[in-house]
Amino acid sequence: MRYSRMFIPTVKEIPADAEAASHKLMIRAGLIRKVASGTYTYLPLGWRSLLKVIAIVREEMNKAGAQEILVPSIQPKELWDRTGRSTDYGPTMFCLEDRHGRMNVLGPTAEEVVTTLVAGEIKSYKQLPINLYQISPKFRDEFRPRFGPIRSREFIMKDAYSFDAGPVGLDKSYKAMYDAYCRIFKRCGLEYVIVEAESGEMGGSGSHQFTVPCETGEDTIVYTEDGSYAANLERADVDPLAKEIANAEIPPMEEVHTPNVGSIEAVCNFLKTKPKQMVKTMIYSTEDKTIAVLIRGDHDVNEEKLRLAVGGKHIELADEPTIEKVTGAKIGFAGPTGIADKVSKLIIDHAVAAMAVGVTGANKTDYHIKNVVPGRDFPLEGENIIIADIRYAFDGDTHNGKKLLFKKGIEIGQVFKLGTKYSKKLGAKFLDEQGNEKPCIMGCYGIGINRILASAIELGNDNNGIIWPISIAPFEVLVTSVNQDDEKVVQVAEDIYQQLLGSGIDVLLDDRVLRGGVKFKDADLIGMPVRVTVGKKSVAEGNVEIKLRCETQSQKVPIKKATDKTIEIVNSLKERLMA
Repeated sequence: MRYSRMFIPTVKEIPADAEAASHKLMIRAGLIRKVASGTYTYLPLGWRSLLKVIAIVREEMNKAGAQEILVPSIQPKELWDRTGRSTDYGPTMFCLEDRHGRMNVLGPTAEEVVTTLVAGEIKSYKQLPINLYQISPKFRDEFRPRFGPIRSREFIMKDAYSFDAGPVGLDKSYKAMYDAYCRIFKRCGLEYVIVEAESGEMGGSGSHQFTVPCETGEDTIVYTEDGSYAANLERADVDPLAKEIANAEIPPMEEVHTPNVGSIEAVCNFLKTKPKQMVKTMIYSTEDKTIAVLIRGDHDVNEEKLRLAVGGKHIELADEPTIEKVTGAKIGFAGPTGIADKVSKLIIDHAVAAMAVGVTGANKTDYHIKNVVPGRDFPLEGENIIIADIRYAFDGDTHNGKKLLFKKGIEIGQVFKLGTKYSKKLGAKFLDEQGNEKPCIMGCYGIGINRILASAIELGNDNNGIIWPISIAPFEVLVTSVNQDDEKVVQVAEDIYQQLLGSGIDVLLDDRVLRGGVKFKDADLIGMPVRVTVGKKSVAEGNVEIKLRCETQSQKVPIKKATDKTIEIVNSLKERLMA
């Protein structure tokens, strides 16, 4: 391809609304252009790279035994209602009504559609296992799209769904996808970590997340320094805290008038105490029950852990009338004393159970209570009482006695063991060898195609521009003809370009009539892994210069050996990627 004929609109200015390095560089290098908040047009260079990512994903999925299909993006909302996920996704899901008054959604994923497909076609265990996948646009109405393609409202995802006759089969399908993901991300040139993860809206019994450590990532990786444990923040387990010992005998509870003081910060300022000495009482609702949750004032409820503590049911903060009915007070004054008898369950975080004494709401508007002792003033045992880890990991926490550390990351893929959540609700059943009807056991496997691109740029860049892994670069080689007014330079550049094309190298020839400095700046910005520079001075000496984008120094190579040397370097970069 010739640069003079390509649409590569590079810009010098850093976009005002771009925060992440990848977002800035994708715009500056002419890979994408913003259409609206969270939606982007991919220009020729960006689309070429996306196609290379897709080709790698498709090849590895096929190799792992999955079969490609394509399902519609517009899906009947009724399917999502049947699984309950229209409620789980809430306002994140794009909904639209057609001319006949039927409600549809723009699919954020495709469990419902694919499971319904299998329900109509699979009848016998002899047809299992089967793994179906697609690579297509997905849609999520993000409250705050940011970081360009990292968190957008429309994105390209590879989603796969396995159907097995039993748990052993699911384990095998899960392992095949897990291994395929490792190969995919390695081939794409990404440094990644695998962490235990929560299933979230997907549901299921187990999950692993593939994450690229990166400061601009929105996920948090929690890990031990020795590498023995790693999980995302939603999944990270923490050790129970040691029971606090009071320095002296604790006096009885004391009710304190705290007018218009409802927040943790306000109470602490008013009573001269600290958030870690507060017991925060929060009221949640499931479909048919009300639950009280106790957590320390300096901690936050992890709703994924809380969901598991109530048996995997959908759970959300109760509305104001429910809170007032349960506590007898306005919001901000809920407390644990006497609350166990007014709710279906009382769930107490380990850290609260370990407190010696605390301050909490009095279940009375404008009042709090001092000198509250867990176990003395509210129960830690009972039929409807659960003590569990229901909070996010916190600085200073440990796992198996080892200190937990935190770093940011970009999620690029996740694998889930779904079990029978969808197959039971949507009728994906089969007859086993004895003729008994059973639900298929499912797995789900997603990869963010756009995120792979953004992650590669987050990992590979400098002050001058992008540094691509060779496997997903728009072009492997850039041949730069510095002096377009010199016939010999033009001819040497053309010869090398044609020879590389003939050898199967993906090459771009910069044949624009521009100053050399402009071409070099553009070359660094768009970041092709190998650059062959053909200039008047070097040609007069019988040489060209070859430079790797990831290195600062170039090397002079005789013109006659330039093509072979370039091919050798390209192959070496590919081998290094897979080492």
